[in-house]
Amino acid sequence: MASSVLNGAENLPLSTGRAPSGLGFLGSSLHGRRLPKMGMVPFNGNSRTRTMVPKCSLSSSRPANQPRFIQHKKEAFWFYRFLSIVYDHVINPGHWTEDMRDDALEPADLFDPRLKVVDVGGGTGFTTLGIIKHVHPKNVTILDQSPHQLAKARQKEALKECTIIEGDAEDLPFPTDSVDRYISAGSIEYWPDPQRGIKEAYRVLKLGGIACVIGPVYPTFWLSRFFADVWMLFPKEEEYIEWFQKAGFKDVKLKRIGPKWYRGVRRHGLIMGCSVTGVKRASGDSPLQLGPKAEDVKQPVNPFAFLTRFILGTIAAAYFVLVPIYMWIKDQIVPKGMPI
Repeated sequence: MASSVLNGAENLPLSTGRAPSGLGFLGSSLHGRRLPKMGMVPFNGNSRTRTMVPKCSLSSSRPANQPRFIQHKKEAFWFYRFLSIVYDHVINPGHWTEDMRDDALEPADLFDPRLKVVDVGGGTGFTTLGIIKHVHPKNVTILDQSPHQLAKARQKEALKECTIIEGDAEDLPFPTDSVDRYISAGSIEYWPDPQRGIKEAYRVLKLGGIACVIGPVYPTFWLSRFFADVWMLFPKEEEYIEWFQKAGFKDVKLKRIGPKWYRGVRRHGLIMGCSVTGVKRASGDSPLQLGPKAEDVKQPVNPFAFLTRFILGTIAAAYFVLVPIYMWIKDQIVPKGMPI
């Protein structure tokens, strides 16, 4: 896949939403307009030049009584209670293919089979299957809060030697400075507090270890934006970068990914739209200090409010099942070489 490397990107005024000229964007924008070429976007936090902190116009962590409806651990738990039945056969073919997975994992630099890797929010193990192409399964741990998703992972023969455990991405059960690679694909969109999850990624990594977070991108098409905001977290690219930088990572890079039949179109939003990596710069915990968790799963919930949020969130999710079908049909109809 073609790579567009942006020199000096740490000084881009990302909040403008306009595509800079002469930097490999080819008429695209960071907010999801058409991207004919997808590639790596470095944001070095240790540059001698003054770094402009990206501005995020949307709050990525919202109170539990407000949309997004499935961006809460309890709703996500029940959402995957049912989705786990068809996840590998319905969601992945449209949003998370094997080619996309391998492309998204490439920046994680899984070069040594002896690397100790955690796959956070690993679910059914689809991403883990890409990890063990390079790393011995006995060195890989899959963590997810959904026992139903993990049950699917345990059924896969290739993952028999992996360690599979239930856990919380915002409170990882791993010692500080204990793993070489942190991978999380298709999980951040359900985190009530994404910054806390990325801070945890920094903590558990060894000095020089790499975190790789793969997730959705915020759409620009108005209807897609509406359903994205109802369903779950679709971060903007600059939000990913800001979370990594605040957690303390250096050499932060973002790689755009997508199904081949999208032809680079991102305005409808992609459940798996980018792969962001960062390198741990110093031993120990992240220097970032945070307050209490955004969501306490031990607190009781109003059953009616819970059911309402769950139903509305599931309806919104159905929209994004239809989007890849629509894009695939357009790819078949519109002549090759023309934008869709």
